[in-house]
Amino acid sequence: MNEPLPAAPMPDTIANDLALAIHEHRLMPGTKLSEEELGEIYGVSRTIIRAALQRLAHDRLVELKRNRGAYVAQPTVREAREVFEARALLEPRTARSAAERITEDDLAALQRHIDEEHAAIDDGEAGRALFLSGQFHLEIARIADQATITEFITQLVARSSLIIALYWHRRGALCESHAHHALMRAFAERDADLAEELMKNHLLDLLSSLDLRNRTSAPASLREALGA
Repeated sequence: MNEPLPAAPMPDTIANDLALAIHEHRLMPGTKLSEEELGEIYGVSRTIIRAALQRLAHDRLVELKRNRGAYVAQPTVREAREVFEARALLEPRTARSAAERITEDDLAALQRHIDEEHAAIDDGEAGRALFLSGQFHLEIARIADQATITEFITQLVARSSLIIALYWHRRGALCESHAHHALMRAFAERDADLAEELMKNHLLDLLSSLDLRNRTSAPASLREALGA
């Protein structure tokens, strides 16, 4: 009996795969996302690819340009400043709430994120380390149990990945280990005031690590970026 063929990936699966490639800087800002080429890579119709790209455009990871197609988004200098200023307003209060609510299981989950981030850095996978760093921030928002704010932070963290890819200036743009370790100590001590202050300083430091001058990045091969 012939084995059944594996099901073709659906739009959400493809969108998640492309989003991860963007967050890990395998697909850089400005990369053209050809519907035809993506359809060949994933073995699906252009209709399914188009639906995946529409979802990424809704998340502002992709720009759909009339008569030109889809491209990985390239945030402007103004957008970059606005994103980090918004994070500096939202995330310190979220860190305060997390410190007030955090459990031992939550602390263990945050530590796993840090350990995985360090492993990625040691392996020379800066893009993956950056993705894991963003997940650390999202985990803090989850612990704070503020669903509406978490939605905003999720979008801002996603945009931050594009911004760092485009305006990378120094290694500090990768969340430095001491900043996350200091936050962990504040959470372990349930020190809400300190957690709030540390998060604010951390985000301001991230902003200062970026070279906010107009620039573009070199597009990558889709097949190479997606391991196809």
